[in-house]
Amino acid sequence: MSFIPDYDEALEILKKYNKEPFHITHGKTVGEVMGYFAKKYDPENVEYWRVVGLLHDLDFEMYPEEHCVKQVELMKNENIDDRIINSTISHGYSHSDSTVKPEHIMEKILYTVDELTGIIWAAALMRPSKSVQDMNLKSVKKKFKDKKFAAGCNRDIIKEGAENLDWDMNFLLTETLEAMKATEENYMS
Repeated sequence: MSFIPDYDEALEILKKYNKEPFHITHGKTVGEVMGYFAKKYDPENVEYWRVVGLLHDLDFEMYPEEHCVKQVELMKNENIDDRIINSTISHGYSHSDSTVKPEHIMEKILYTVDELTGIIWAAALMRPSKSVQDMNLKSVKKKFKDKKFAAGCNRDIIKEGAENLDWDMNFLLTETLEAMKATEENYMS
């Protein structure tokens, strides 16, 4: 019988398939950012959003060439509910072999902030503080415009995601930075 893991169970599942600290921290970061947005857009389901964010790249470390495809098998092996599976693989809709389009606001936000958190986190690591706490919107915009910075983070996906959410880029960048500031102690621990 399938189940929806709570956050701690999801973290153990993430660690089962991901050993590199980078991938675990990325999952935790996206999970916390998703929880931040859930409080605004779906306050009854904050833990669910956090779990989806935490598990969104479950297959990436072991199967980068089959990202969002192998995930289905891994999650089914863990008896994870199909709703979690579909929500997590929707973030790979335009850039992997996933055929699940982000439809729900949660899926659209995941699609958008996955790449953006990577840019913001990379920028934070270059700061003397190694933190987002002293980062401002101007810094994020500068790094976003510099295509050579964090080149693996696809800016077109972020822009497409903002359009799908009907959010302007300033709002998206501001809210994601604020989400990372508000939750940094949770994903960096």
